[in-house]
Amino acid sequence: MDLKFNIPCLLGTEKIIKNDLTHIGIKDARCENGMVFFTGNEKTMVQANISSRYAERVLIVLGEFKAFTFDELFEKVKALPIYEYLPKDAKFPVKGYSLNSTLFSVSDIQSIVKKAIVENLKKKYHLEVFPETGDLYQIQFSVIKDRFLILLDTTGPALHKRGYRTDSVLAPIKETLAASICEFSSLRPYHTFYDPMCGSGTIAIEAVYKACNIAPGINRNFSFENFHFSNSDFTKDYRDKCKSEINLDNDFRAFAFDNSKQAIEIAKENAKRAGVESKITFKIQDLADFEPLTERGTLITNPPYGERLLEKSELSSIYSIMREKFLSKRGWSYNIITSDLNFEEEFHKKADKRRKLYNGMIECNLYSYYK
Repeated sequence: MDLKFNIPCLLGTEKIIKNDLTHIGIKDARCENGMVFFTGNEKTMVQANISSRYAERVLIVLGEFKAFTFDELFEKVKALPIYEYLPKDAKFPVKGYSLNSTLFSVSDIQSIVKKAIVENLKKKYHLEVFPETGDLYQIQFSVIKDRFLILLDTTGPALHKRGYRTDSVLAPIKETLAASICEFSSLRPYHTFYDPMCGSGTIAIEAVYKACNIAPGINRNFSFENFHFSNSDFTKDYRDKCKSEINLDNDFRAFAFDNSKQAIEIAKENAKRAGVESKITFKIQDLADFEPLTERGTLITNPPYGERLLEKSELSSIYSIMREKFLSKRGWSYNIITSDLNFEEEFHKKADKRRKLYNGMIECNLYSYYK
């Protein structure tokens, strides 16, 4: 079955998702703001879900069109070949969003799309009522400037939910964002990683996942596994292939510190569930006591901001310590993600590179220092 896919993603990560897809053999990935499109088949669906490190979810594009009235929307959804994807007992709730469009009422769009799909399925199954007692086939819609995407979610819980983090500190960083930061920081399997404010350990764990070639979705389940057109044998074989390519015997080491005993305990448990506890050394330690343990290092950290924002005096104290500890020297890079727009001024140094990223709805910048 030839399929068109859509990956929604954090703004600023589109190109690295395209590169990620190219790595698993997808040649035609195309980027738009906050999403990536590509084509493939049932096997591609499996590969993208299990291996995509930075994506939020993988969606099958059932249809794409412009619509300005509810009648037009109804007829265009009704005309789509949705019956090819949904069995007669499928559970198919509808959800989505609308931005800057003539049709802006999400609840009305949901209702129209649902009714149109029912009419669509009647063509094949000749039923008046559909029981929806079977497996979940989540229908989504995206409406931006009157452009509709009608989508089938193959992922289930979002891809940032790797399965290793059951507990966390206040306002944790998303796993997909942590992985993106590691990529933007040019982290390599021969590096030594440091995070002196590690919180629940997400960045450290994602650093190990990247450096040791651990597919992020290797230990979780997906909605597509219950689809009638899914190939369970290929899914099992691909998981086994990914497991065989893990390399925990390389030189990569991670050191993660935090001044909170609770945070370190949570981080250790998360690393254990992720299967990477052997690669990370955790320690209760204040930022003021940070000292490099190696001649070279890649430091990535997420100081308090947003919901975790400290009093200005406390935050200024942290920046002062960072200036003292994060010294420019050969073999070292420092990568700090924060929503504080005055960070460079507070740190007293302009970043060698700055990238705009988002942690949920919080606009952030990744400041990288490597000279």
